[in-house]
Amino acid sequence: MNENAEADLHETLAGIYRAESRRVLATLIRLLGDFDLAEEALHDAFAAALTQWQKGGVPVNPRAWLVSAGRFKAIDHLRQRARFNASLEEIAAHLNTEVTDADDENIEDDRLRLIFTCCHPSLSPDAQVALTLREVCDLTTEEIARAFLTTPTTVAQRIVRAKAKIRDARIPYEVPEQADLADRLDSLLRVIYLVFNEGYSASTGSELTRHDLSGEAIRLGRLLIELLPESEALGLLALMLLHDSRRAARTSPNGDLILLDEQDRTLWNRGQIAEGSELIRRSLSSHRFGFYTLQAAIAAVHAEAPIAAATDWTEIIGLYDLLLRVTPSPVIELNRAVAVAMRDGPEAGLALIDAILSRGDLTDYHLAYSAQADMLRRLGQTEPAKAAYKQALSLTRQEPERRFLERRLTELPD
Repeated sequence: MNENAEADLHETLAGIYRAESRRVLATLIRLLGDFDLAEEALHDAFAAALTQWQKGGVPVNPRAWLVSAGRFKAIDHLRQRARFNASLEEIAAHLNTEVTDADDENIEDDRLRLIFTCCHPSLSPDAQVALTLREVCDLTTEEIARAFLTTPTTVAQRIVRAKAKIRDARIPYEVPEQADLADRLDSLLRVIYLVFNEGYSASTGSELTRHDLSGEAIRLGRLLIELLPESEALGLLALMLLHDSRRAARTSPNGDLILLDEQDRTLWNRGQIAEGSELIRRSLSSHRFGFYTLQAAIAAVHAEAPIAAATDWTEIIGLYDLLLRVTPSPVIELNRAVAVAMRDGPEAGLALIDAILSRGDLTDYHLAYSAQADMLRRLGQTEPAKAAYKQALSLTRQEPERRFLERRLTELPD
């Protein structure tokens, strides 16, 4: 194979890995019954593909080929290890007699099985989220750590312990019965919400967004409401759709961040806005709504305004007040403070932000200092604004946000 053909194969395999690896892994976990063995088999399958596809070309159904190859690689490994542990030979023989189901319907079922297994109530909430983000969505431990505001070592330990718990407690790899679904809802919603947030505003890197993650979260949200159309599941899907509707307007052609009030609203996806608004109506009509539905309602108020100046900030502040009763949080307080500044002026918002920071809350959160800096800038307090922008920059790991903050800093007068 010449260099160009080899480079093309590498690119093809990389695309297949991005699109299919989590589906292949989910099926391998079902077939092999072990997370670590399935992960090893997944990587072995892609390594085999790199060698064998050079000779025979890319198969018609790469996903099924990878599942089959991974399964047989795992069987080979088990038989090699059986020299030291005879019980593994029996497992390998059992796996060798099983029929491999790798059609689209079974693979989608496998992904649901994997999600529910990762979110089993016998696991701690943090372990559920970490394991799902790692296994279902392929986030690295570093990315998960930033979502958790913790260390990669802590996340890795949670994942290892969660896998051991699933193995030792023989947690079933299945979609729960309808009667048990409601008890599993909170963890599932939290996982999907974190996945979407990482996609909507990537914690690090050169891009503002990761469309693969936000798209995956929306897809998981749709699957969830097919299984369990509870009000908060509807609200979460609405929230994701409404935020994602602004995707095309959130960055300039060169990837720079565009703030909400400066976005070209003709670029907003009206189909997603309409679908999200309808989901909110359905959720509110149930009178059992909560955190996700209220956030979605705030996003809908923004979506309804034809221009930024027409935004109903009083309604948004009222919704934040309700949200704080449901889920007290300094981040929600910060968002409310920004809304207050838009309605009552930057001095009112700044007082609220200063109070949050003086309590010791959000001192490691770059958006708190960014909001503080913006209000100081609007008030003409140049030196404190510079200090706040510099503090925000020291905490920011995403390049578009860094460029935005640096631009704001250089625009301040000397």
